[in-house]
Amino acid sequence: MALYTNLPVYKTSYDVLLDVHRYTNTFTREHKYTIGEKLKEESIQVLIAIFKANKAKKNNRLVHIDTAREHVELLRLLSRIAKELEVLTARLYVALNLKIEEVSKQLTAWQKYTAGAIT
Repeated sequence: MALYTNLPVYKTSYDVLLDVHRYTNTFTREHKYTIGEKLKEESIQVLIAIFKANKAKKNNRLVHIDTAREHVELLRLLSRIAKELEVLTARLYVALNLKIEEVSKQLTAWQKYTAGAIT
């Protein structure tokens, strides 16, 4: 079992978390405490789920990976809403979504690998 901080998916998710915190600082007061807080919470939940998946036994790992994938999809949805509300610029939206997509791909690969190892 690798140290969770050495996992590529953890590192990319951590970068997403930092970006979300940087970007939400520029949100208006109204959006900072609504959609901004949701973005922050979901990015934290992704990291927590990755940590739990790394610590879990193979039989339980898929549950945590699936949870992380759900939070990633919510991050994607919330970032799109932020862009549509024009509190997140198109440039920042694209940069954030590229990282979110990378996390999603890594989680999918991890899920497939784990599912294959269980059977």
